[in-house]
Amino acid sequence: MNTPLNYRDAGVDLEAGDALVEDIKKIVRATRRPEVLAGVGGFGALVSLPKKYRNPVLVSGTDGVGTKLKLGIEAGRVEGLGQDLVAMCVNDVLVSGAEPLFFLDYYATGRLEPRVAARVIRGIAQACKLAGCALVGGETAEMPGMYAPGDFDLAGFCVALVERNRIVDGRSIEPGDVLVGLPSSGPHSNGYSLIRKILARGGHTLDAAFGRGTLADALLAPTRIYVKPVLGLLAAGVPVRGMAHITGGGIPGNLPRCFPRACAAVIETKSWRRPEIFDWLQAQGEIEPDEMWRVFNCGVGFILVLPRRALDRALARLKRARLQPWVLGEVVKRGAAEEVRYV
Repeated sequence: MNTPLNYRDAGVDLEAGDALVEDIKKIVRATRRPEVLAGVGGFGALVSLPKKYRNPVLVSGTDGVGTKLKLGIEAGRVEGLGQDLVAMCVNDVLVSGAEPLFFLDYYATGRLEPRVAARVIRGIAQACKLAGCALVGGETAEMPGMYAPGDFDLAGFCVALVERNRIVDGRSIEPGDVLVGLPSSGPHSNGYSLIRKILARGGHTLDAAFGRGTLADALLAPTRIYVKPVLGLLAAGVPVRGMAHITGGGIPGNLPRCFPRACAAVIETKSWRRPEIFDWLQAQGEIEPDEMWRVFNCGVGFILVLPRRALDRALARLKRARLQPWVLGEVVKRGAAEEVRYV
């Protein structure tokens, strides 16, 4: 006669999951906004709309971290992956001029390691504070046999708000407008399948010396969050006509998404110094220049499109927010050539 089975025999530890939920409640308390009526622990989070909005429009976004997870797990640097997750979502909704209101995460693994999960979620909570949004809930899924030992996956979901008459949609962009670049902290969360291929082919380890630190320092720097400086710019009345979050596809795959059909961009490649990690990746992988632009942000994490008359005001405010903005290029009339041209 077979012995009775329980969930732990199947690889799912209910007690560990319950303990993690209790830890998470403590972690997310610091992200709470006054609009949150009920958060972690219920079947659904309850969030009211801020009273300052007269005609609010909801803006939602979802994303993951991709194969950067593999490097983070390998290096034991998982907190930064939490910021990557939040940043990829909140920077996307920011493009519409929206204020992130709340965030939820999905953490999936084959065998739950509460300490690792808590470190990841702590990183998510810290990033939510940077973005000004509340971490209101999520899901922790333990699925034996679905993941290799030690592996986990992440997905994030964000809801934001913008006044209907203040939506930034790019419709007013015209030739002569200026492109302002905001620096990335590194490759952010894109291109890591190629990065891992480069590391494997060259036999490079993450603890190898690079610059003033290691390859892990350069490749696992958390994705920068642009929310508060950009929202501050909009609140000050600076006429931002369009924005682009430079993610997968690089500048050519993202900047044209905010342009009217008649417009294109000229990018001045000498207007900024490309971070050393991108030069290293290109050399080690023998990557063609066009492929570099298509895969990586190359040091440009976010782009603002402004009328030239607003340039000085915008640069001054962004510098006060401790960013290092620069004039990246300009908008031109689109001809038969490509949507983005590099000079």
